[in-house]
Amino acid sequence: MYKYNTKGLHKILFSHGRRTETPVFRALRGTGSRPGQSGFAWAVVRRGDPGAEISFPSTENSIVRCKKAAIRQHRLPASTYHGSMNPPLTMQRAQGAATTMPPTLPQPLRLLETSPKPPASADVVVIGGGIIGVFTAYYLAKRGLSVALIEKGRIGAEQSSRNWGWCRQQNRDARELPMATRSLELWDQFAADSGEDTGFKRCGLLYLSDDEAQIAGWAKWREFAITAGVTTHMLSGSEASERGRATGRAWKGGVFSPSDGTADPAKAAPAVAAALIKLGGTVHQNCAARGIEMEGGRLSGVVTEAGTIKTRAAVLAGGAWASSFCNQLDVRFPLATIRQSIVRVSPLAQQLPAALAGPNVAVTRRPDGHYVLAISGRGRADPTPQLLRFAPQFIPMFAKRWRNVFPGGLEGMRWGHETRARWKLDDITPMERARILNPRPDAAGVRETHRRAVKLLPALREARIANTWAGYIDSTPDGVPGIGELPQVPGLILAAGFSGHGFGIGPGAGHLIADIVSGSQPIFDPKPFDPARFNASAWGKVADF
Repeated sequence: MYKYNTKGLHKILFSHGRRTETPVFRALRGTGSRPGQSGFAWAVVRRGDPGAEISFPSTENSIVRCKKAAIRQHRLPASTYHGSMNPPLTMQRAQGAATTMPPTLPQPLRLLETSPKPPASADVVVIGGGIIGVFTAYYLAKRGLSVALIEKGRIGAEQSSRNWGWCRQQNRDARELPMATRSLELWDQFAADSGEDTGFKRCGLLYLSDDEAQIAGWAKWREFAITAGVTTHMLSGSEASERGRATGRAWKGGVFSPSDGTADPAKAAPAVAAALIKLGGTVHQNCAARGIEMEGGRLSGVVTEAGTIKTRAAVLAGGAWASSFCNQLDVRFPLATIRQSIVRVSPLAQQLPAALAGPNVAVTRRPDGHYVLAISGRGRADPTPQLLRFAPQFIPMFAKRWRNVFPGGLEGMRWGHETRARWKLDDITPMERARILNPRPDAAGVRETHRRAVKLLPALREARIANTWAGYIDSTPDGVPGIGELPQVPGLILAAGFSGHGFGIGPGAGHLIADIVSGSQPIFDPKPFDPARFNASAWGKVADF
């Protein structure tokens, strides 16, 4: 049990299904992950009360500090903010928003101290503080441009900290392979240039299989990869069994990509944002973009909750929020967000492979020794107005991936990131009501993921489940991102729809976007990512996971 004393004279204990009242608080905690459900407590604080000590009975809890009890009806996360990087949070009402407290994060995330107040002007405004946004801003700043990076919540707190951490060329779609190859070089170069630690390491990725058709597919991909200068090794049955000896069984074959690796999602985006600040760029957390201003037929400013930033160029790297933002501008951008769940287990005495993909589950070792378990491509498609609007364009994708994508529930509706409603620029927007997308994990998916992982690596039976989480993967109809200037809004560059691949290719994508914005020679051909392709059918063009 964790406690934090805010000099109050009263205590309140939050427990499942239990309600306690004192002169200071009335609180109720439920059984789900949104208000009225598990993971949250509602508190009503009377004006004038000096504060209170709050105790949360849980195995891994966050400690939430109530400072000066002059605030009413705030949503308090009642689970994990682990470690020293996640200090107690002070409740604040931002611009009148009803729910401003950031929710539980899946793992310790480096906290950057920044100002929510943006500058009056900038050469470029980057909207979105995920891995794509931070690398874009970083490479723009390296060219001497003044850059303002604005993030509605916290740097890297959505999908950029909720992914596997893989940085791979292996099995990449041909359209993404040049980006993936350059990204590996840029991960190395970033560490050398900035001195910041992203946790990137070329540990190699190991794939094992008993499916002869799958092994043949890997061999065919290898022949293509050779033409692109990519090194990958096909493994015989004996070689695969030796490299995969931790599985305790024999395999028919496999593939090992020695130059691929992993980075740490808990460190990467904040590290790049810190490097941006060193270059003179500015970072603004808890500062949501509400819309844009136009002048003379092109973009002239970005409207935020804290004021308007005058600029002639902006990048929309909004991840799962990108389509609803585009809708405000009468821009049609087909996007579906898939809710994927991940399991994190404790370190083991026996060291398992750093990054292993078996027939139906993947296991990744984090720098702190924990292991992350996930099923490639598995997720829930929560029905929302946006999903229904673009459903016809996603038929090819769902037809190809129907074994892993299942119907979801109301989670997407609750968070509001796929709304088709219009909002006013002078009023609170859905982004300010949900600073960090923190959807409920799929319980059935979590159980199945753990079962498969233990079957693949029996040593995982000894590991304790540390926590589970979910995130929304922003997917396009063909599984390849949309990158390019929007003709309807000259000066606005779209960079979204990375379809679960964005973390590993973040450096290359950010460099390419910076090239487009600055008018430089592109680091590789941007044509495969042109958003105009979404006006055509995706049949026969859906990328493999």
